[in-house]
Amino acid sequence: MIRRKTKSQPRRQLIAKNQPKSPISEQYRNIRTNIQFSAVDTDIRSLMVTSANPGEGKTTTTANLAVVFAQQGKKVLLVDTDLRKPSLHEMFRTDNILGLTSILSKQGTLEKCIRKTEDANLHFLPCGAIPPNPAELLGSAAMKDFIEKAQSQYDLVIFDTPPVLAVTDAQVMANQCDSIVMVVRSGQTEKEQALKAKALLENAKGKLLGVVLNDKKQKESEYYYYYGKK
Repeated sequence: MIRRKTKSQPRRQLIAKNQPKSPISEQYRNIRTNIQFSAVDTDIRSLMVTSANPGEGKTTTTANLAVVFAQQGKKVLLVDTDLRKPSLHEMFRTDNILGLTSILSKQGTLEKCIRKTEDANLHFLPCGAIPPNPAELLGSAAMKDFIEKAQSQYDLVIFDTPPVLAVTDAQVMANQCDSIVMVVRSGQTEKEQALKAKALLENAKGKLLGVVLNDKKQKESEYYYYYGKK
């Protein structure tokens, strides 16, 4: 559960990097721990993050999860697989010229396209040029080869995918990843939409670990037990 204070927070922050001691960063670390406990008998090498609809916070959640896993010491590759509306490159303040689509179309290599970040354990791969056939690319043999190569070089590969109910891309990716986390937004995501997205992922033979409740309002005083007051 990602809670926020009653004052509005700027959207799409790498808060786990910029404010690592904040209560919200601690909640991202709690999600990391829950993911690890949920898969205690298996070694998660690839994790897909999605949502039912646009605007539910999946991209922010994906980026911050990548940061906290890297802070734990894992070598992490964060991949923008939203080949229709990529935005992770904006969070990492880099260009989107070369990326995943360059690799899949054999116009670039993984080594050439990845971006290093301020954390030595975290690398980022942008989407690259937006293709005319996103779902076909994600379901291609080239994508399977890319995932295998990425998993051989990194401890964890995290994919930010489009919303499940908007396009088929997340369903195409579902059975290619070891685990899936779905983000829902408090007060916005309808129960029927979340259940439909869950069913579509499971029908695609994806392994849904759990759901992140995003943007839950919480008063500052509710952090007292953990953090105290100065």
